[in-house]
Amino acid sequence: MSNRYVYGIVDGDPIEFETDAVRDADYVYTISHRRLGAVVSDVDTTDPEETDEDAQRHDDVLREIMNRDGGRAIVPMQFGMAFESDRALKNVLRGARPAFRRALNDVEGRIELGLKVVRSEDEEVDAEAIETAVADDLESIAAQSVPNDMFSDRLVLNRSYLVDRDDRERFDEAVADLEERYEELTFRYTGPFAPYSFVDVEIGAQR
Repeated sequence: MSNRYVYGIVDGDPIEFETDAVRDADYVYTISHRRLGAVVSDVDTTDPEETDEDAQRHDDVLREIMNRDGGRAIVPMQFGMAFESDRALKNVLRGARPAFRRALNDVEGRIELGLKVVRSEDEEVDAEAIETAVADDLESIAAQSVPNDMFSDRLVLNRSYLVDRDDRERFDEAVADLEERYEELTFRYTGPFAPYSFVDVEIGAQR
């Protein structure tokens, strides 16, 4: 299993630990160029199939990294990034170094949280007023937010928020206050996640 499957990019000290990783790998480690490091495991292909189990393992590895050493910043890669050689991977780290640096600065000390607000099937609501209320309560706490796909007509709001770790409790409380104010709606509050929604660095697997 000589290929390197990439979970994300970190700065500083190398990372290594044993865990259940993608495609039955059991060890995660860092391949570094200068201070940037790609967190990888060894896999048997450069084109891994995205199964539910491996997608969950990918996210679990990212979450474990985020929780290490009091909270590590990581630029997450989408599922499926695998490289045939260390050299090819280091070339990407070298070429995309400025972009990775900017992304790491943006997410340092921060986590992604998600909020969906859902109405019942037969209930009419003032979506604009609810969006305004949510924005008034949450946007001042979050560092950034982005809208997500409104994949159901029952969705009133679907957003992701980038929140400083130190502000997590305040954000939790603000969401709880909104839930109390709008008892007729369902609030689906999720996270923390690796900050996928706030990173726009894309790399192509090189073989």
